[in-house]
Amino acid sequence: MTATLQEITHDNTSRTLETEKGVLHYHEAGDGPPLLLLHGSGPGVSGWSNYQGNLPTFAKHFRTLILDFPGFGKSYSCDQNPMLAALPAVLDFLEGMGLDSVPVVGNSMGGSIAARLAAGHPERVKRLVTIGGVGTPVYSPSPPEGIKLLVQFVEDPTRERLVAWMESMVYDPAILTDEFVESRWKTASDPAALSDVRKLFNSATLAAMRGRNGAAVVNQIENLTKIQAPTLITFGRDDRVTPLDSSLMPMRLIPNCELHVFHNCGHWAMIERKAEFENIVLAYLLRDVER
Repeated sequence: MTATLQEITHDNTSRTLETEKGVLHYHEAGDGPPLLLLHGSGPGVSGWSNYQGNLPTFAKHFRTLILDFPGFGKSYSCDQNPMLAALPAVLDFLEGMGLDSVPVVGNSMGGSIAARLAAGHPERVKRLVTIGGVGTPVYSPSPPEGIKLLVQFVEDPTRERLVAWMESMVYDPAILTDEFVESRWKTASDPAALSDVRKLFNSATLAAMRGRNGAAVVNQIENLTKIQAPTLITFGRDDRVTPLDSSLMPMRLIPNCELHVFHNCGHWAMIERKAEFENIVLAYLLRDVER
């Protein structure tokens, strides 16, 4: 049963889907055409932590589905790098839920996975919206500050290092309330969660980013040209994880692409610029619904 708009909580939107690889956890609220939200990566991150504030707004117009990637939230843990497990999990989720073409919104890692889904499986993505996560920096140094601080945390997981990483994710640290930080710390310090995030972020990750693997960049560029879905890429002007200049290549190479930049905003636009984010993204997604 789908949660009504008056009842949206973590528990009454919580759902599971059995797959051959394990249980995928997701949240569901609202009626209407389906909408898939994909979260970012990092300590204590889940679909709920990324999008809980946006779910009531999107649920007014869509059957909104927020998936936890393998290695995050309450989905199954994975032996491999969670980034490698994410796209197959999304395909398993769409198949298991009986969904064909859906609009997809992805933050950071979720934006990267959504873009790969749109490039490799164009029949699955009706519209694509990304919040950072696509492109590669043209002018900014690599690895960026936010990734360095993230690796520092996973190698020595203290509350102080978590706060330092969280501060790099936003423009205004005032939004990092004690409750917000404590919620992330409780999840991020769990040994199982730490084990999964260490498979994704470690010293080898930093070394690879410093090397700017040419073949990986070429592959990314090729994928961008394959995206046929109407696409809205959004960035925080002050993003210290995926810098704004990362938007230049996708803006040029994705055939049907628009760009929106949130001023005074870091990596978490859906949290830090909540109202503007919801207005911009809903207007874009509803172009199909209102036709």
